[in-house]
Amino acid sequence: MGVSFLTPVASLFALLAVVPLGVFLGRRRRADRIRTALKLEGTGGRSWIALAACLAAVPVLVGVAAAQPVVTSARTVPERSDAEVFVVLDTSRSMLASEASGEPTRYERARDEAIELQRELGDIPVGLASFTDRVLPHLFPTVDERVFRDTAVNSMGIERPPPSTSFGTNVTTLDALGVVPTQNFFTPAVKRRVLVVFTDGESQPISGVLSSDFARKPLVRVTFVRVGDVHERIYTSGVAEAGYKPDPSSSATLTAAAGAVHGRIVDEGDVGDVTAGVRQALGAGPTVDRRIEGSRRALMPLVALLAVFPLGFVLLRRNA
Repeated sequence: MGVSFLTPVASLFALLAVVPLGVFLGRRRRADRIRTALKLEGTGGRSWIALAACLAAVPVLVGVAAAQPVVTSARTVPERSDAEVFVVLDTSRSMLASEASGEPTRYERARDEAIELQRELGDIPVGLASFTDRVLPHLFPTVDERVFRDTAVNSMGIERPPPSTSFGTNVTTLDALGVVPTQNFFTPAVKRRVLVVFTDGESQPISGVLSSDFARKPLVRVTFVRVGDVHERIYTSGVAEAGYKPDPSSSATLTAAAGAVHGRIVDEGDVGDVTAGVRQALGAGPTVDRRIEGSRRALMPLVALLAVFPLGFVLLRRNA
């Protein structure tokens, strides 16, 4: 735990303390000279010191407040330096389906399992992406549990962003996953890579491109987590939407995709199995210490409030 400043350059405002202090001391010396000339008795005592200190304290405290001090907590955790995982969530509209109105949707269940998976992996950096007819990375691999959870909960959702081609419940294409091994999703130096895809499998038929994309080295091990079943419907208005029917070929499509990338399929609800599979694929490896920032508490309001007290003392002395 420590104190840091978000805008430290603003603390230069505290240098203005020399202005009221200089004016005060100048006026005091002038008053002393006048008393001497008139042969008046001096004020004596050191009560003026408190007034001078308060005059200087007001701009100093305002300068500290302007620098935005915060109390931060941090911890150091081990992080695998040779391995990374990317979790991809299907955010197409079919993921709004659920067992009944008011029940968790496929997407909500997948998101919660992804958060649990990241927590279980612990020392392995995990990234987060969404896909419909394209894959969009939202968070590159990290061991920061808080950042991963906040990204999953606050930055992602159904059709955020929407598909680039059309709107509907069956616009997903598993072929879009081919960008993960071919683009810079993983750190180039990392050779042990795993992709975990949470999807209902309701996709356009795959092509041979997916197989060739995942044949590139370094190889990316793939696990598909199948979410939902044929009995679920979309209940955005409280009743089942007539326009949506689960795709009966989703299971076959997902099986074909898994075969093309030499991956495996796991049913939702068994995060432990997914975690074990990921760790087995990655094996053991070296770790480095990674500093993780914790919570922040702003001190600016408190410091600004403290400036009221010396200011009040100055006004009280003036009026008295």
